[in-house]
Amino acid sequence: MLDVGRECEDNELVKPYQTFKFCPSCGKAQPPIERPCFVCSACAHTYFFNPTIAAVGMVLNNEGKLLFIERAQEPAKGKLAFVGGFIDAGEIAELALEREIKEEVGLKVENVEYLASFPNTYLYKSINYPVLDFFFSATCSRTKALLDPNEVAGLHWLNPKDVRIDELAFESMKRALERWTQLNPTD
Repeated sequence: MLDVGRECEDNELVKPYQTFKFCPSCGKAQPPIERPCFVCSACAHTYFFNPTIAAVGMVLNNEGKLLFIERAQEPAKGKLAFVGGFIDAGEIAELALEREIKEEVGLKVENVEYLASFPNTYLYKSINYPVLDFFFSATCSRTKALLDPNEVAGLHWLNPKDVRIDELAFESMKRALERWTQLNPTD
């Protein structure tokens, strides 16, 4: 059974709030921050280190196979992943998903429906950023793709039951595949 309340694992990598050395409002030097909320000792400016958000697609083709990409860059270069990316300010999650899929693999998806959300972390330039991944199911009738080589090293349409969970790039994707499998049991 999937533990929906389980949080992502923490590690010894640098967290975003540990990189603040100066107040972004008044510029005063600050002592090291040990919690995910910054309060300036001089001007009382408060900054909350909230997770960034991402939209991720579990795209099904007409043969009942899910779309997986092989990541072309770190983190998790060479691992399997669902197509997705960060949501821009002012953008709704469903449109962000459609944009990311078009940018990364050149496909248009339909029937986009919310599936689940899971916490994740994303290592970028030695900082481990907290992310909240919103997973959506979608369909795609066209399977011929145009890959962005900066993002995608390969594309695979796979039967979900044939994918080993340890092949997936991120913990949130492992949990999403577990959820997908629970909601879409096979014989």
